[in-house]
Amino acid sequence: MRRGWKMALSWGLRCCRRVLSWVPVLVIVLVVLWSYYAYVFELCLVIYLIFYHAIFVFFTWTYWKSIFTLPQQPNQKFHLSYSDKERYENEERPEIQKQMLIDMAKKLPVYTRTGSGAVRFCDRCHLIKPDRCHHCSVCAMCVLKMDHHCPWVNNCIGFSNYKFFLQFLAYSVLYCLYIATTVFNYFIKYWRGELPSVRSKFHVLFLLFVACMFFVSLVILFGYHFWLLSRNKTTLEAFCTPVFTSGPEKNGFNLGFIKNIQQVFGDNKKFWLIPIGSSPGDGHSFPMRSMNESQNPLLANEEPWEENEDENRDYPEVSSSLAVETET
Repeated sequence: MRRGWKMALSWGLRCCRRVLSWVPVLVIVLVVLWSYYAYVFELCLVIYLIFYHAIFVFFTWTYWKSIFTLPQQPNQKFHLSYSDKERYENEERPEIQKQMLIDMAKKLPVYTRTGSGAVRFCDRCHLIKPDRCHHCSVCAMCVLKMDHHCPWVNNCIGFSNYKFFLQFLAYSVLYCLYIATTVFNYFIKYWRGELPSVRSKFHVLFLLFVACMFFVSLVILFGYHFWLLSRNKTTLEAFCTPVFTSGPEKNGFNLGFIKNIQQVFGDNKKFWLIPIGSSPGDGHSFPMRSMNESQNPLLANEEPWEENEDENRDYPEVSSSLAVETET
């Protein structure tokens, strides 16, 4: 009986959590709908409406794609098979478990390790993590090239939707800037008392205030993610340096400014501004700086690579016979 109550309580808490996770999204949607009403129907700035609607369409389109594009999970070859899973769980000797995972990792294109140099294994999803893949505790799954879990879109930002998220930030900045600049003239009229309508005064004042407030915060956020994009890093990699089989490398995935952008937006520039999936690859493996250096020795002379040498001195050399430990 007590167990049944615990299960019911746990189920209820999960439902409440799922409902409450949509609150930030609802707040953003309500603010956007109000801004649309105030700008189009209250102020009715006919001259600006064409450009406004063009920005508004791309803004809402990219926001929709950021919310409803599902995070991509590792494919089946990274999971333990049913028989291997049984053998792994039933095996009581840690050294045998480690050897099983080492043998599996040799057959997979994985080059990153944990901080201690172990094979990255998720004991919740029972899989060997592909490079740049991490387990999201909110989504309860491993996400390919996970950047972060964003409450404002109630979704995990990763390989499948990072392009859409960047576009959403860019169009959000443009949307707020456009409203602020076009409404400012009416704010001056409000300040001088030249606006006869009380409703117009309210909407002008708050449109400018909300647009400026969101503009400042979004510019900072977009600037940070553009910096990450220029160096081909995720938010997680910016806080925790990825470790490769050769040791920690701060710019291990940095291929150069243009190639870094192409890693997210694709080679075809026609799709860079449109929220259509164009990121190259399947999210399971990525070109690395060390491999590109063998093809282009000039990369070795760049400044970020020199910083790695200083950083690597703080870490012990990773042995070729790597240990294995679980990572969640």
